[in-house]
Amino acid sequence: MKDRHEEIQRSYKQLGDFGSVYDGIMTRSTLLGKVLDSVVWGLDDDKAAKYLNDALAPVEEDFSGSLLEVPVGTGVLTMPVYRTMKDAAITCLDYSASMMENAKRRAEAMGITNVTFVQGDVGALPFADETFDIVLSLNGFHAFPDKDAAYRETYRVLKKGGIFCGCFYIVEKFKRTDWFVKHLYMPKGFFTPPFETKASLEERLKGLYENVEVHAVNAEGIFCCRK
Repeated sequence: MKDRHEEIQRSYKQLGDFGSVYDGIMTRSTLLGKVLDSVVWGLDDDKAAKYLNDALAPVEEDFSGSLLEVPVGTGVLTMPVYRTMKDAAITCLDYSASMMENAKRRAEAMGITNVTFVQGDVGALPFADETFDIVLSLNGFHAFPDKDAAYRETYRVLKKGGIFCGCFYIVEKFKRTDWFVKHLYMPKGFFTPPFETKASLEERLKGLYENVEVHAVNAEGIFCCRK
């Protein structure tokens, strides 16, 4: 499998004006992004590539089923991946219309035509039960205000035998990140407690899913499980 992180960085740089400060941070494609990743998250290029590649590993390049991504954000982490999945039916949902508008523009710039964008709440997903083969969530659960509803809804819309995967912040794995989350990210409203530990995330997922795998790269919890 290709290094997804390198592919995402390359796509970000090619988009020029589409690249925002947020996108540069998420992809480590700017000096600010690299500094924040290092200072706040303790990540270097290798660790950043590992957590993202691991989180996206269940989404194979030739995947041709139905996939829900929630939240999609600006699409900077996933549109380069979806560009290779021409036979898949992809739905991207986000609560923020402005963030999702950037994702739409990015998809159009890349010539991606098999993605549907839906504004909505992860706590009340506007989809029927067992709709998707994969539910992907990158860096979202630590921000969701009603995490119980988010876990319940992502489970509900996943088909039997489907895969739930992704990553998000977990507490008690990297003290420096915990400090910044408590003193900066929470007061700014970027992150919303309560937060999972690696152990609590594994326990929660095992209460819903089978074949649960959870590991951490510093404060990033990466998970993959099957319904």
